[in-house]
Amino acid sequence: MLTLRPSSETDLPAITAIYAHHVLHGTGTFETTPPTEADMAGRRSDVLARGLPYLVAEQAGRVVGFAYCQWFKPRPAYRYSAEDSIYLHPEAAGQGIGKQLLTALMQHAETAGVRKLIAVIGDSGNRGSIGVHGALGFKRVGVIESCGWKFDRWLDIVLMDKSLGEGNGTAPEAGRA
Repeated sequence: MLTLRPSSETDLPAITAIYAHHVLHGTGTFETTPPTEADMAGRRSDVLARGLPYLVAEQAGRVVGFAYCQWFKPRPAYRYSAEDSIYLHPEAAGQGIGKQLLTALMQHAETAGVRKLIAVIGDSGNRGSIGVHGALGFKRVGVIESCGWKFDRWLDIVLMDKSLGEGNGTAPEAGRA
């Protein structure tokens, strides 16, 4: 049975290992050197300190994926827009776990006040991520061609977005920093 839950510090070894696999073998991230567990702990802390969700998918007592969102840009006008990130253990791919994680992430992000969720998908050939986002209502809004160099080739990024909650239909609540 799959359990989706907020991440904890004890999940960091699994999160770090999953992400390292994608850094070393995939084009979904443009990082080329896997971050350390301390690096990943700092990144997680930064997300949580901003009141944003950082979730894990657990199956049979083992973390098989994680998802989080982070503010899209640091300037105040972007404070209602966040970028999502989802990574799965390679053995968990193709089981619908990414879709479940993204669904939960969208719900948590909306609760946190996010009005626009943005996917910055590494590699225009990343059918899995593009498909999951599209299935959940994200619209493709652009491609930035050949902006990353990894594995001795140029890679595109695909931009997709989805409005959450009231989207741009109403002004956001007053007082949010």
